[in-house]
Amino acid sequence: MTVFFGLLTLALYMFQPYLDLRVIKKALGIALFLEIFYLLGHYIADWPFPTPTVIFQIIIVSALGVALGVIFSRIWPLPRNKGFERIMRTLLIVIPSLGIGVGLQLILQGNTATQAIYLMFALSAWLGSGHFIKSESNVHSSK
Repeated sequence: MTVFFGLLTLALYMFQPYLDLRVIKKALGIALFLEIFYLLGHYIADWPFPTPTVIFQIIIVSALGVALGVIFSRIWPLPRNKGFERIMRTLLIVIPSLGIGVGLQLILQGNTATQAIYLMFALSAWLGSGHFIKSESNVHSSK
């Protein structure tokens, strides 16, 4: 199943025009951070050592999460000013991505998961959702 999701992710990044090189760098950076986190967890807290399959799964989950965030950001760009709209936007990306992440967790690792894939997916989606920012021309001004 991991290979299928890997091919699906590759196809998504190849055919989606919003997933450019900057997005790929962001996804790989998040995956690298998570890999280091789990390696340190192995040596400090005696977590299971990440196998090549788990490393590939972390890369896939990070890439899919960032892709979801970028596509969401294209639909609803990040507002320039802090406030209620940013809070609602964050809730509307993080809560569903946690649910999707739980589904990915069950599909990729089953009920004996060793990594928190659902949290990785939600974190990646949240970090990817800041890709597009509202421009000044999109903001309505009252004169």
